Amino acid sequence: MSSLSTDPIPSPTFEPSLSLTQVAATKVSEFLKQHNRPHALLRVRVVGGGCSGFQYQLALDDESREGDRIVEQKGVRMLIDERSLPYLSGTQIDYVEDIMGAGFRFNNPNAASSCGCGESFQV
Repeated sequence: MSSLSTDPIPSPTFEPSLSLTQVAATKVSEFLKQHNRPHALLRVRVVGGGCSGFQYQLALDDESREGDRIVEQKGVRMLIDERSLPYLSGTQIDYVEDIMGAGFRFNNPNAASSCGCGESFQV
């Protein structure tokens, strides 16, 4: 079950349109603990590039910026900038370990196509 952030961060919260699986949330939480950044936020962005035109970007941030939306899912606080929001609407972030390796995977209903590695997409 998701919940809205109630922390006093100056950016607005909104009804989640981006979700994390429990496995992904656990991996993010473990990473934050391992790097001694338990209060960091996960910045989720879409930027130009990659072989399909757009690519996903994950980073840690200690505070929100003007225009950021804040979503809390399973104890992980995420920041989404206004430009990325339409591209990420309805997206689920998972963490997968398979023969191709381990990492975060984006299940994006807005992507018309994606490259073979899953790191970039087209709308």
